[in-house]
Amino acid sequence: MIPAEVLKKIRRIEIRTKKLVNDLFSGEYHSTFKGQGMEFEEVRQYEPGDDIRLIDWNVTARTGYPHIKKFKEERELSVVLLFDASSSGRFGTRERFKSETAAEMSALLAFSAIKNNDKVGMIIFTDRIEKFIPPKKGRAHVLRLIREILYFRPEGTGTDISGALEYFNKVIKRKSVVFLVSDFLSEGFYQALRIANNKHDVIAVKITDPRETRFDNVGLIELEDAETGEVLMVDTGSREFRREFAARADEDVTTLSKGFQLIDLDFINIRTDQSYIVPLINFFKKREGRR
Repeated sequence: MIPAEVLKKIRRIEIRTKKLVNDLFSGEYHSTFKGQGMEFEEVRQYEPGDDIRLIDWNVTARTGYPHIKKFKEERELSVVLLFDASSSGRFGTRERFKSETAAEMSALLAFSAIKNNDKVGMIIFTDRIEKFIPPKKGRAHVLRLIREILYFRPEGTGTDISGALEYFNKVIKRKSVVFLVSDFLSEGFYQALRIANNKHDVIAVKITDPRETRFDNVGLIELEDAETGEVLMVDTGSREFRREFAARADEDVTTLSKGFQLIDLDFINIRTDQSYIVPLINFFKKREGRR
């Protein structure tokens, strides 16, 4: 039995994200992800301005009038959410945890997909594969995905992105659009990403809390690694510590971004203290501009 609190949260996410889809994202999504190709629809008589390269010479010779072939986009896509459910996602110093931001953004992508009659599936992972939901269509299916993201209690605590990608390549055979949603607190995953991106269209979405990049001066505090349980005492009153911590965080993001560029992978950086809408719209517009 799902608690009433979770049901209310699912409903709030549905209302908010469906409004965003209707107002902003459906058209952007459609323009960005064009489908798998074109399929023949019909032959019709040539009209001034038509592309002469589409003339069907057999029909033209038979009828005595120029005719062209008309095609339509083979629209249906499969979208797969690779969702990192490791313990580090249950961290947040603003209004929501990283996992909650990731859940709402994933819901937005899923509703955008079904609005365009595409299928959506999901792989929830930690340091193991926790759950696989094959791609399907429909509102009820998307609500199930949101429910799983919010309500699912993983067995693992760590993060194994390579393992998740290897599993994804085994179970998803058809070329898909893949959103890898994670805080990327993992290592050694670039080769697996390269392999997946060679066959599929993979987009990396990094979820970050501001306290993972900057500290205020609040004196001595204990920090606990949510994935390993390691506890560390730090002095945030030290200007040198704050400077070094910020520099290291910036360096990590730069290294991650450069790694994605080397394998020609798109990267969206989402922060829990800022709206995810602007980064997503910028991503869609950037992708559309490359077509």
